[in-house]
Amino acid sequence: MEKKQFQAESKRLLEMMINSIYTQREIFLRELISNASDAIDKIYYKALSDSQLVFNKDDYFIKITADKGNRTLTIADTGIGMTQEDLENNLGVIAKSGSLAFKKENEVKDGHNIIGQFGVGFYSAFMVADVVTVISKALGSDQAYKWESAGADGYTIVPAEKDTVGTEIILKIKENTEDDSYDEYLEEYRLRSIIKKYSDFIRYPIKMDVKSQRLKEGSENEFEEYQEEQTINSMVPIWRKNKNELTAEDYERFYNEKRYGFDKPLKHIHISADGAVVYNAILYIPEHTPFDYYTKEYEKGLELYSNGVLIMDKCADLLPDYFSFVKGMVDSEDLSLNISRELLQNDRQLKLIAKNIKNRIKKELQTLLKEEREKYEKFYKSFGKQLKFGAYSDFGAHKDDLQDLLLFYSSKEKKLVTLDEYVERMPEDQKYIYYASGESVERIEKLPQTELVADKGYEILFFTDEIDEFAIKMLRSYKEKEFKSVSSGDLGIEADEKEKQQENETENKELFEQMKTILADKVKEVKASKRLKTHPVCLSTEGEITIEMEKVLKAMPDSRDVKADKVLEINVNHDVFKSLKEAADGDQEKLKLYTNLLYNQALLIEGLPVEDPVQFTNDMCKIMK
Repeated sequence: MEKKQFQAESKRLLEMMINSIYTQREIFLRELISNASDAIDKIYYKALSDSQLVFNKDDYFIKITADKGNRTLTIADTGIGMTQEDLENNLGVIAKSGSLAFKKENEVKDGHNIIGQFGVGFYSAFMVADVVTVISKALGSDQAYKWESAGADGYTIVPAEKDTVGTEIILKIKENTEDDSYDEYLEEYRLRSIIKKYSDFIRYPIKMDVKSQRLKEGSENEFEEYQEEQTINSMVPIWRKNKNELTAEDYERFYNEKRYGFDKPLKHIHISADGAVVYNAILYIPEHTPFDYYTKEYEKGLELYSNGVLIMDKCADLLPDYFSFVKGMVDSEDLSLNISRELLQNDRQLKLIAKNIKNRIKKELQTLLKEEREKYEKFYKSFGKQLKFGAYSDFGAHKDDLQDLLLFYSSKEKKLVTLDEYVERMPEDQKYIYYASGESVERIEKLPQTELVADKGYEILFFTDEIDEFAIKMLRSYKEKEFKSVSSGDLGIEADEKEKQQENETENKELFEQMKTILADKVKEVKASKRLKTHPVCLSTEGEITIEMEKVLKAMPDSRDVKADKVLEINVNHDVFKSLKEAADGDQEKLKLYTNLLYNQALLIEGLPVEDPVQFTNDMCKIMK
């Protein structure tokens, strides 16, 4: 019996593939089952053009048999089989696919897509097997043949005995080593698990002899073990069913079966697209945030299937980061896959699917916001922060997609509102969309900086998430209305307010310069406030960085010494200001004491740490003397 050699290129490819291409060994079973499904499909296609051939789907199946004693795993099918020439051409030359050639010759178009296209999935068997034996009898042939190989050294082909048409692949499973265990690929529970994971939606039955227990005949409490043949896969995927046939319970059951989450999905989206790219998808918007969602460990992505065969557990390319909370799957017959089926060879189709999915998710969220506000707010509580991150990321490239989905707490409505709702309520004389930032709604409500804007009757949006101001800086404006912090140096107040402030600045210029000298580089300026009504002091900012942004940036690891340009504003109508003026006229030590106390008071109002707590307490004691 002559041993034939693989071509040099094929030999190197086989060695490389066994050692590195596949990231998980269990993938071998998916590949062999897919090949078996292809072999049955080929009979189906032949029956379409051959009136002598009748295709009865009930006659076709795939059988998995594990023999622990002999350490063999057999994958048998009732498909088209292979001749000696087929074995030579398809298994003797790696990366020459019989499925791909068959597809081209027969112009397959009706949905029974041939899964295997590159002819290397078969060789994944060598990841778990020392010897691979293939016994096959082709349709219309009287003679069967056996192909056998122990790896890259070569293969043999000899005549064999086989009664029925089809193919048997027999794997001699490797012995365990110190580092690796191969016994699992002979265990019934493990094989069932792999089949359910990767091949649950193969259209033909995948059968196994499964051990079960039953009461012994004539006994009330004694059990006996027996074997029965069971079909492991479900065969008909939910996404290929008509939406009218499915209920909300069906979608929820699928969500739970696939372990997309432990909660109840807030909404499902069933897509059956038939256009530039053909695909089916079932997407879910979860109700609750996964425990690891805002951590580096969280992996986004949808399950990706090609013609019912799982290709990737999490295909990250199908979702933008800002919609990373979406769970579900996509199945397309249009995807071209590379040799490992884990990376796409040509991602043009995938990008088109991803674009369509992004637009559909956005549309569904807009509908939820408009028609089921309570549900949307529940969703937003869990994932609103991610939408804001999306508006901020990539220098605001996605802001147009996301700005109408954002919600912020309103000072007037006392609830979450959209930017559109805010703008619709704006008085004609209001120039800006005003916002205030802080740790909580309760703290923001007490901020001195809100007094003037609120007194004008203007609505204020409360920003309580760290990302809020960063996102708004990227939006810059909404419907031609710019965003303005209540702490900014210029609030856009009417001319008469500015005139009053200028008068106060001129009149008290010397005092403010003295205070600025006392505080040195802690503040950029000390000035009369045009915003304060009842409070004696506050901090405002100039420039792009606000005080809340400074807090966030300083909390980051390896942060630079980022500082907002702070301005200490004094309420010249407050009784405290009289004390300041009196101190300035004759007691410089007291002026210094009052200035430091007011500055520290302003820091505390903003939630900033007092720079020298000991000095602050000493200053308080001096006031009490």
